Amino acid sequence: MNLRESALEIFHAALNAADPRTAIHRVVQRDGDRLRVREYEYDLAQIGRVFVIGFGKAGAAMAQATEEILGDRIARGLVIVKYGHVAPLNKIQLHQAGHPLLDENSLSGTRQILEILDDANENDLVICLISGGGSALLELPVDAPVGVSLDDFRATTDALLRAGATINELNTVRKHLSQVKGGQLARRAHGAQIISLILSDVIGSPLDMIASGPTAPDPTTFGDAQNILERRGVQTQFPASVIHHIERGVQGDVADTPDERNHIFERVQNVIIADNAIACNAAVQHAKSLGFNTLLLSTYLQGEAKEVAKVFAAIAREIVQSNQPMAHPACIIAGGETTVTVRGKGIGGRNQELALAAAIEIDGMAASRVVVLSGGTDGTDGPNDAAGAIADERTIFRATMHGKDARAFLANNDSYNFFKPLNDLIITGPTNTNVNDVILVIVG
Repeated sequence: MNLRESALEIFHAALNAADPRTAIHRVVQRDGDRLRVREYEYDLAQIGRVFVIGFGKAGAAMAQATEEILGDRIARGLVIVKYGHVAPLNKIQLHQAGHPLLDENSLSGTRQILEILDDANENDLVICLISGGGSALLELPVDAPVGVSLDDFRATTDALLRAGATINELNTVRKHLSQVKGGQLARRAHGAQIISLILSDVIGSPLDMIASGPTAPDPTTFGDAQNILERRGVQTQFPASVIHHIERGVQGDVADTPDERNHIFERVQNVIIADNAIACNAAVQHAKSLGFNTLLLSTYLQGEAKEVAKVFAAIAREIVQSNQPMAHPACIIAGGETTVTVRGKGIGGRNQELALAAAIEIDGMAASRVVVLSGGTDGTDGPNDAAGAIADERTIFRATMHGKDARAFLANNDSYNFFKPLNDLIITGPTNTNVNDVILVIVG
């Protein structure tokens, strides 16, 4: 097996480990009327109705597992998923909507979820299925007296993304423009018991940040949201309605999101069922089985994609020159989520940009074969059909033969069009999971 094939096989091992159906069955077991979720046990005979709601890219697969466990008890269910991220279901309805920018279907799906919660009471059980992408898929912006329109909300999200905001920064702002984020969805359950099963796509898996924490206490405030806008220097790009609403919140004219002291969380169980660490550890084990000396570098990787690429290229060079931090054949694995500050007009994503920047750094690296792979576990990397890309020490040479200037493509944030004619894009289609990104560096 060549190094490229090995890298792709290791990446797919990570995807398999984060399969949501497997993860839910690992955490949730049922024996008749006894439902066990980790250390908690519920008596279904004492529960009125069971409702299922959800939102996120992995929602369809999570709904399948939930039906397999609770299908005969589900009274009604609706899960919002990204367009195309679907699977056959019997009791739970799927509602497709926009991602990464929400659309009208996001709003209509959210309203339907709120209708389900409005029908619930303290005798009922709500199973809430949460996965990455939920921040865009579940949304209802604040309304009167100062409403934020869909266009205003989308403009805000777009401005933050282009400014290189982290997912935590993005979600902090969105929580304070929303009626459902930052623990506010729990308010609408009218005292019903809530079990949130969460597939984490956020580094470190903080409950308040995954899908913007709709059923978790929120430690952030309007003041935090305002500070992010100032720090990122994008206030002038924001609609007046957004600035005005956040200012009213800072002044105390609008109630802040509920924190851990709020009684609404007394009947909420939030459970992480899978995350990036599980995926990366599976990749480590598979790399070892292929004969590589393997190191899991971190599952907390952050930073500008092209700068992170330089670090991985430096590690590869160190292995080639001195067999440190380990002898080759070596496989270095990391997980997390980088960002891209968009300055060009090209097509790409953070994983493709990382791979392109790495290709430049490892160009012509002598004495060994080097492969860098960066891929999103959800199967998407920006607004295109690629999960990421793969590069080696000959990528730049091959691109030159196609008349492509790698540095020009990088400057234009056009990594997709750089890799496409080289057949070096990673195309998985929707994976129905989402636990951040996996980055591999292999030195043969």
